[in-house]
Amino acid sequence: MKILDRSWTEINLNNYLHNLNQLKKVLNPQTKIMQIVKADAYGHGALEIAKQAVKFGINYLGVANVEEGALLRYQNIKIPILILSPSIESEIEIILEYSLTVTISDFSFAKKLNDAMPIGKIQSVHINIDSGMGRSGVEISNAISFIKDILELKNLKIEGIFSHFAASESDQEFSLLQINRFVEIIKQINFKPQFVHISNSSGILYDFPSEINMIRLGLLSYGCYSNNNQKEYFNLKPVMSFKSRISSLKQIEKGNSIGYNRTFIAYRNLTYAILPIGYADGYDFLLSNKGFVSINGFKCPILGKISMDMIAVDITDISNCKIGDEVVLIGEINDLRVENIALLFNGSPYELLCQIGRRAKRYYFKNNKLIYTTSLARRDFISSDFSDKKLNRVIEAALNQRMQGSEISEIIYNNILKKFFYDRDKQIFYRKNFCHTIEFSNTNLSQNEHYYHTKTTLTFNKILQNDYFIVACANSSSILEKYLLRPDVEYRWLLDEHFALQENKFKITSVKINDFNLFHEAKMKDGCIEIYCSHNQLSKFIGKEVKFSISTETFYPKSSHQLSIFITEMTQGVDLSFIYPSTIEIVEPVPIFSGNIKFPKITKMKNKVTLKTNSEEWIFPNSGIVFSY
Repeated sequence: MKILDRSWTEINLNNYLHNLNQLKKVLNPQTKIMQIVKADAYGHGALEIAKQAVKFGINYLGVANVEEGALLRYQNIKIPILILSPSIESEIEIILEYSLTVTISDFSFAKKLNDAMPIGKIQSVHINIDSGMGRSGVEISNAISFIKDILELKNLKIEGIFSHFAASESDQEFSLLQINRFVEIIKQINFKPQFVHISNSSGILYDFPSEINMIRLGLLSYGCYSNNNQKEYFNLKPVMSFKSRISSLKQIEKGNSIGYNRTFIAYRNLTYAILPIGYADGYDFLLSNKGFVSINGFKCPILGKISMDMIAVDITDISNCKIGDEVVLIGEINDLRVENIALLFNGSPYELLCQIGRRAKRYYFKNNKLIYTTSLARRDFISSDFSDKKLNRVIEAALNQRMQGSEISEIIYNNILKKFFYDRDKQIFYRKNFCHTIEFSNTNLSQNEHYYHTKTTLTFNKILQNDYFIVACANSSSILEKYLLRPDVEYRWLLDEHFALQENKFKITSVKINDFNLFHEAKMKDGCIEIYCSHNQLSKFIGKEVKFSISTETFYPKSSHQLSIFITEMTQGVDLSFIYPSTIEIVEPVPIFSGNIKFPKITKMKNKVTLKTNSEEWIFPNSGIVFSY
């Protein structure tokens, strides 16, 4: 598969598993492993790394904060997750809801966490002891008394005790002092925690006492050496590569300059290439006039200052360069390993990994096959508005109790649901048995060669509100958004912006309610095609549940590389299908669901992907699926 993006990152999952095996060889077989996946797994993608770590047999995951942990839980990661940084009182509800393990170094927070526990529930905690890092953690002189105080809190269980090296990659003497301080504390307590850990991956080669039984793997697992001495013990392979393409070719005469502030003056006549990325893409500005890239196997220096969106590189000595050629900025080539690139500007490989590819799509490879991609807006998050507890309360109370006219559901409806749906008080009407099929096929018409001919079929059951409804089509998302809150609009389609709004680009081929074929008429209104659908018999069915059926024909741009189907109303039971031609080699479905059902069943067949839920499952608005192709 040829990637056509202007920039992208490739994540080699085989290299990640190779690194784990290399590191495990130097560990005691009984040593437990925590994989650090904070900061989106150092830019590699926390979810996919976590999935591979779970398969490998990793015992624990480490994150920086409650949001990172909650997101992994939301994405169906089940193994224990430790929040390494101190948490705050306002996060306790989320910590408990998502079964996250917390770091304890403050007694007042521990007391509040203990008091918040439901009857009969025990919360696991890890106590952080400051053995010399001087950052967070209980002071070493207070550690014993602090541990005793925590033991008095009956709803908390001290599952682990840990500390953190200050300079494990560069100061062995101080690191050994930290180990001795830490182990002395462990020896003085009268119980044995399940997990005792002090070492990050840079300290993996130290000879640890038997009291320490877990190591936290971070940078080394991603294939980046923190010290050259480590190369004698294991062979690590970079997991991430950062790539771009040549967007233009230029020439410059001796004495002329390139880039802002004229920091590079040509010392000879040069040919150079422009890359369509810059520091806004995470390629560090401090690599200006210092860094280099690889093009067709040749090392090409960076010329001048790195701009926000462009980089100039010298290709004078390469004879076969052309626009579109692949460029490697960071990868498995030795000089382009992230730790070596960071040395060029006295920077940190941690920082460089985390910031790389801010605009870039991630492509995950395993066994030389593309297995998954993430979208450009890849930094996932989970909103507190979409936690299970809040959704359950909204759905259950507002739908079930409001139907019965209860006072409590009226309050919930007016204060919560109304904000999601309408800006005025209105009865809730929801869809049932929502089936949406979109089928792509290639077209023989030359004027539409860059588009897939697209057929859509939508069916669902719903209580009829009017004796008509509207289907809306616009080529502007801002215009189409105006139709999202209108209760008389049952279907919306965003047409490619390059198409004029004409019926031959979007038309209804069939529209029914129950067995009635509806009359439909299209008209232009405020930059949108409004298709008015009606029948003189529909007034008899207002207030009754009917079956809607809408079929359309339109066109969809091949260059989009992703198709989204989203649920805009409260819905009970969905069946979403994408049918595609054999010219599309790989389709990766990415479900985005909130509430109790976060991972509906997805079935992949030849040239078809289907997502289906149980017919009784409630689906919250803005849930849906993205098909990446």
